[in-house]
Order: sequence, then C-alpha cells, then structure tokens
Amino acid sequence: MNTLPINWLTEGLLDFEYKKYILLAYLQAVKSEFGQHRLYPVFSDLIMHYRNLVQIKEHKQLVYEQFPQRISRADFEKLELVYQKIVEDDETMAQIEEIIQYASPLFSETLEEGKELYEFVESHLEITPVGITPIYHNEGYLFLDAFPGKETQVYLYRITVFKNTYEQYRGINTEHVQTVRRGLSLTHENLKVQLIKERKDLPNPATFAVISKVPVPLEQSLLPIAKRTLVKYVARLSA
Repeated sequence: MNTLPINWLTEGLLDFEYKKYILLAYLQAVKSEFGQHRLYPVFSDLIMHYRNLVQIKEHKQLVYEQFPQRISRADFEKLELVYQKIVEDDETMAQIEEIIQYASPLFSETLEEGKELYEFVESHLEITPVGITPIYHNEGYLFLDAFPGKETQVYLYRITVFKNTYEQYRGINTEHVQTVRRGLSLTHENLKVQLIKERKDLPNPATFAVISKVPVPLEQSLLPIAKRTLVKYVARLSA
C-alpha cells in the first residue's frame, strides 16, 4: 500500500501542489483498503497522522506520544528540531498551514469512513462465554469464527491493565494456538474441554467465542476488532 511518511509535512519539497499529490495518493490507497474491508494497520496509521496534524494546527508542535512505536525517541527529537526551524520561519510556516487547512477535512472524511467500517464489523460480531466463566477473566482462550466457514481460530489471550493518575487502560495480547474444524462432535464447549486436557497450565480458563456474521479479512479486520470487543466485554464483567 502507498504509505505516508511520518514527517510528510516537513520532508522533501515544501510545495502545496506536491504535498497535495502525496496526500491524495495516500488517502486513495487507504480508501482502497477500506473498500476491501481491511481496516488494519491503515486505520491506526490514519488516526496517528490526523492527531499529529491537529496537534500541529493547535499548538504548532509535534507530540511524541502521537507517533507509532516504530519511531524512536532519538528519531523524534531530530524531527522536532527540523520542525522547530520551520515554525520559526514565517513564510515556510504559512505554507505548512495552507497544507494543514487543505488536509484536515480530507483526513476527517476518510477517518469517518474507517469508523463506519469498524462499527459495521463490530455490530456484526456476537460474543458469548463458553462453559462456566471463572472469576478471573484476564487470561484464557478466544475462539474466533469467521464467516462463512466451519473453522475456529483458537487464541490464548492475556489482558493487561495500565493505570495513570487520570485513567485506566486495557491492552490485550493474543497467541494463535491452533485452527480447528467445528462439527457435531466438536462444539465450542467440547473444544474447551479438549484444551483443558491438553494444556495443564490453564486448568480453569475463561473462554469466549466471537462469531462474525459478515465476511471480513481475518488479520486486517476480524481479529483486531474481536480483540477490542473482548476487552470491552471482560471490562464489563469485571466492573
């Protein structure tokens, strides 16, 4: 896919028509991914670019927390120095602001498309506990059923909780265990019993099945949204 460099506003030729060209090419590629129901990683990348654009527009500065993990603190500091020089140049900054004014509504429009796709997929997911659910929900198995098909993707999941002064965040890590074919003799309940027998490290695991009612790509949409759905579901159980 045609990606947008992290420092696309400042690198290369600082020309409105040039920046417009690379931005439109990027957004066209993003919309092409959305058209194929592929949300990730393009949606999170799009959100990062938009947040950074808003931050620059409002505060004329770059914020490290808005950048993805692939950029190091050292690389960010170099980028910040370059940007600071641009901010101090009134003529150059005027060009940057012109680009921002043009780009902001386009980012907003494309983000809305991504949000609608996310909500469409999420609204067609059904999540249910499998068997008896123990008190501890932050570790266990996620059974993921794509549509159509009779296969179940089995993942081991772990939810971690991060706290700061103001908020609490939940993150989730998954590890693919196996792919199984469901049938009359292998229901979700039977699969859970089988896993308990085979994997003694989790004698009483929380287990949840997420079933998709619409066909979407597994890695680029179904799994990421199913993980977030599971986090929200477990949070409600723990409340």
